[in-house]
Amino acid sequence: MVAYSFKGLGGGSVRFGPGVAFRAQYAQGLRSCGVSVSSSRFVSSPSSGGYGGVLAAAEGLLAGNEKLVRALEAAKGELAVKIRDWYQKQETGSSHDYSRYYKTIQDLRDKILGATIENSRIVLQIHNARLAADDFRTKFETEQALRMSVEANIKALRRGLEELILARSDLEMQIETLKEELAYLKKNHEEEISVLRGQVGGQVSVEVDSAPGADLVKILSDMQSQCEVLAEQNRKDAEACFTSRTEEPNREVAGHTEQLQMSKTEVTDLGPAWKAHWQKRRSAILKPCWAICLRADSERQNQEYQRLLVVKLRLEQEIATYRSLLEGKEDRYNNLSASKVLRGGRRPGASAVLQRVSPGWADGKEGTLSLRYP
Repeated sequence: MVAYSFKGLGGGSVRFGPGVAFRAQYAQGLRSCGVSVSSSRFVSSPSSGGYGGVLAAAEGLLAGNEKLVRALEAAKGELAVKIRDWYQKQETGSSHDYSRYYKTIQDLRDKILGATIENSRIVLQIHNARLAADDFRTKFETEQALRMSVEANIKALRRGLEELILARSDLEMQIETLKEELAYLKKNHEEEISVLRGQVGGQVSVEVDSAPGADLVKILSDMQSQCEVLAEQNRKDAEACFTSRTEEPNREVAGHTEQLQMSKTEVTDLGPAWKAHWQKRRSAILKPCWAICLRADSERQNQEYQRLLVVKLRLEQEIATYRSLLEGKEDRYNNLSASKVLRGGRRPGASAVLQRVSPGWADGKEGTLSLRYP
């Protein structure tokens, strides 16, 4: 059994019996306010007054509580007065006039605001400068790539030009070789003609008894001149044919050269996207030109060879004709001599008349030759 006693302002105490509950928080509040709360253990007995004593104790407790509340209110008022006095003392002791600093503070605030605005403007300029630098860097990279592409195209065109120069040199060397061969053939032809002319002039002595006929040397000279004229005419015709046939390819080459220049300009303007297309187009343009040039050159060489072959065949035919004619004359001369011996001779001054159709002389006309012998 727990009993509680409260000491009042006058030093009295109140004891509680069983059935009364008391909160610890309330007791703690009473202790903080200067009211002591004590507890003691006692044993209840019937002589303690029962419920009547409890009621009396409760009434006494209420009366003490009223006194306690009044005391607490008085203490609260005193404490509030003390607090107010303390705040007043603090305010009166620490009050200063800061109005003279307001202008400086406002100036500093304006300067801070201006510096902030200037800083924002500088940051914006830096950002714009970075964007411009990135722009220029992109342009520089693009121009550099375009420059590298143009240099590559120029190198390719230079290689093509070098190939064309080498091909031209090769063709010039071939032309020089053919010219030398032609000169050599002409020289051999002239030597053979001179040799044959000397042989014919030294071995044959022909006299025309009747009307003066064609002289063999003169005929040979005429035939040689005709052959030379024909060869010159054939050469001129071949040159004219070659020129006429190569004029159009030359014009085409010139036109293709202009197209090549225009294509080069387009390639320079358009950049690396047209590189593969340009290579294909250049090959397609130059291939027929080379084919035409090679075809014209081969045709010219073939015509020259055919012309020389025809001249050679004609000369061989003429030489064979002369040789057969001379051999026939010798045979007939021998036959006539044998007949003269067998018949006992002829009259002095008689002439043997030989008739022979020469297919290569004077357009195939028949000539009468007389051989005089004693």
